[in-house]
Amino acid sequence: MPNTIRIHSFPLSGHAHRAVLFASLAGIKHEVIDVDLAGGEHKREPFLKLNPAGQVPVLEDGDTVVTDSNAILVYLARKYASSYLPSDPVLEAEVQKFLTLAAGEIAFGPAAARLITVFNAPYDMDFTHAIAAKVLKKLDTHLEGRDWLVGDAPTIADVAIYSYTAHAPEGGVSLEPYAKVRRLLTNIEALNGFVPMPSTAAGLNAA
Repeated sequence: MPNTIRIHSFPLSGHAHRAVLFASLAGIKHEVIDVDLAGGEHKREPFLKLNPAGQVPVLEDGDTVVTDSNAILVYLARKYASSYLPSDPVLEAEVQKFLTLAAGEIAFGPAAARLITVFNAPYDMDFTHAIAAKVLKKLDTHLEGRDWLVGDAPTIADVAIYSYTAHAPEGGVSLEPYAKVRRLLTNIEALNGFVPMPSTAAGLNAA
């Protein structure tokens, strides 16, 4: 690996955390560069040259720049950690299904609920909680008899859903009804190289 990978991140972003988490789990040498979102660093140059959308995470691998957290997971797995993205077409399709879930129902459910309590985002809490309950039940049902979302080993599917699911209580979403989801989170946290995302005292975690 000739170049040290650079991941432009923000500590409280679950999207950024999934990129950093995967690089660490996969043993990929990388440097984390924190972006000052509060100061607007992501909305001006030179950051906008990397990602005109002005969002984290951004990955630099030599001359290659990859934006979008799930795209970063796919890129890193394909190039450096192929065991995390199965080559079997059926299993790969399953992984892609959970990447879509992470970008859809998880983003609009537990992630959005957390945005309300942590960042005062102008979303509808009842709507986000309804979506969160739906997706967590879906995950819990899927995990019956399984240790991982796809196949018999961790994949980028598990990484993609981890950050916002683990931090759902910060958005007022309890994980207590979802024992199998909590078991999956514990399994991920037990992997070598696991790095946590900082917690915030919000939602169910408020003092």
